[in-house]
Amino acid sequence: MTEVSSLTGRLLVATPALADPNFDRAVVLLLDHDEEGSLGVVLNRPTPVGVGDILEGWAELAGEPGVVFQGGPVSLDSALGVAVIPGDSAERVPLGWRRVHGAIGLVDLEAPPELLAAALGSLRIFAGYSGWGPGQLEDELADGAWYVVESEPGDVSSPAPEKLWRAVLRRQRSELAMIATYPDDPSLN
Repeated sequence: MTEVSSLTGRLLVATPALADPNFDRAVVLLLDHDEEGSLGVVLNRPTPVGVGDILEGWAELAGEPGVVFQGGPVSLDSALGVAVIPGDSAERVPLGWRRVHGAIGLVDLEAPPELLAAALGSLRIFAGYSGWGPGQLEDELADGAWYVVESEPGDVSSPAPEKLWRAVLRRQRSELAMIATYPDDPSLN
């Protein structure tokens, strides 16, 4: 088997041709990617469920909108916390937070929220996740289903998640910036 170059911390941006309705115009933050598979969360699928409705202690720390996001179609009954630690956090990693990439990390939702409250810059709670088995994501990439781009800490806490797909594409310094203007329904064009 060939060695997989890790895409952990990068974004998968669904191409307009991606046919899976679970990922229509999705922006996925990859939390883990290696030869055993990949795991990520969809950053732009807010639900109407408030964080306080399921994880009361974490509601005050959740960024706006203060709702749970659907992280993907797998294990919708589980929750993942993704948070950004602002500033130079290289030497001080708070207890209950594990770095994924740069300032972005996973939060231990079993830990007391007050343990992390002072350190967190933003927090998102995701119900479920997106997962790929060994080689599955690489096959989808080869088929042209996803654009792979760099993430920015602000992507995790975007106050306008419904606009994230276009915003991420628009900031690219390539022909991908033009894809941001792709119509929602090309048949109406």
